[in-house]
Amino acid sequence: MIKKVSYIRLFLIYCFLTHAANALDNEIYKKIDVFGEVLEKINKEYVDEIDQSKSMDSAINGLLQSLDPYSSYMSPENYNLMQTETSGKFGGLGIEVGMEAGVVKVISPIDDTPASRAGLKAGDYIVKIDNVQVQGKSLTEAVDLMRGPVGSEIELAIRRKGEKKTLTFFIVREIIEVQSVKSDLLDNNIGYIRLTSFNENSSDQIKEKIKKLEKNKNVKSYILDLRNNPGGLLSQAIKISDFFLNNGEIVSTKSRKSSENRKWFAKDGDLTNGKALIVLINYGSASASEIVAGALKDHKRAIILGENSYGKGSVQSIIPLKNKGAVRLTIAKYYLPSGKSISEVGVLPDIEIDEDSDEFKIKTISDNQLNYAIKLLNG
Repeated sequence: MIKKVSYIRLFLIYCFLTHAANALDNEIYKKIDVFGEVLEKINKEYVDEIDQSKSMDSAINGLLQSLDPYSSYMSPENYNLMQTETSGKFGGLGIEVGMEAGVVKVISPIDDTPASRAGLKAGDYIVKIDNVQVQGKSLTEAVDLMRGPVGSEIELAIRRKGEKKTLTFFIVREIIEVQSVKSDLLDNNIGYIRLTSFNENSSDQIKEKIKKLEKNKNVKSYILDLRNNPGGLLSQAIKISDFFLNNGEIVSTKSRKSSENRKWFAKDGDLTNGKALIVLINYGSASASEIVAGALKDHKRAIILGENSYGKGSVQSIIPLKNKGAVRLTIAKYYLPSGKSISEVGVLPDIEIDEDSDEFKIKTISDNQLNYAIKLLNG
């Protein structure tokens, strides 16, 4: 009798779950029918003739961007451009952008590009592109508006925190060749390494620069400058963090599927032999920059100096599609060795110093953060 009651309960649970699943499927199919009906009405009744292909792209983008600011759809053309950008050479303005509350936001201008020379800053909001209102458009649509022939001029209307009026910038598009690593030997034998992005060659370049600086037996300390570095490839952030560590966790990712959670650890061998290290960050330091700064801070390997970083702590995977396009989809979040998430919080510096200049030139009195770092290292 007990077994019979148990079988009945299991059968009822099965019927309930099957009904719930069927009801959910039916609800989704109804929504798809509504979408088709709306598209049909637009095609028949809208005041202007529309490009149905672009409408579908916008619909796909709308779905993805309702998830978070970083998920998006890339057409075959945009996917091809993205692959070119990751390799370190592309045409454009030289800015990394994202979405915030439906507005296009500058994550960071890249060093020595039209955008940085014009004076764009991390945190700027782009409200108009060539007099076209940006609010309400997807990130992909806004990026498309910013693309154009090399040598052509673009007008950007910018809202900036602390400025009452809209700022206008006229910028000429260029071929952007990202030299992601620069180095110098500062006064009192301080090795200075400036990293502007994490592309596929960054770790090799940094390794070469460190080896070159280490040949000078008098080098006693280092400054790693990650200001206005919008990030890039996770693999590069892990390798570069490892250059300054002998062991320990660098970063972990947690995703929806526990089987896909991962951790990365440093291998034995600090390329700088444990020399004093200061890492410079600001609000334009994002993603991979935050992984490096956060790992070195948590292991007490470096003093982090500057401003609170941007707070982009999510992992985007580029998933190719059958039409040769791709989906950029958030699949996980980054966690520092301390267990803290970077998302929307960023990395808090050990010593907080506001910037007093748009220029980040080595050995100039106007560079507040760099001079303070040099002072610290000189004792």
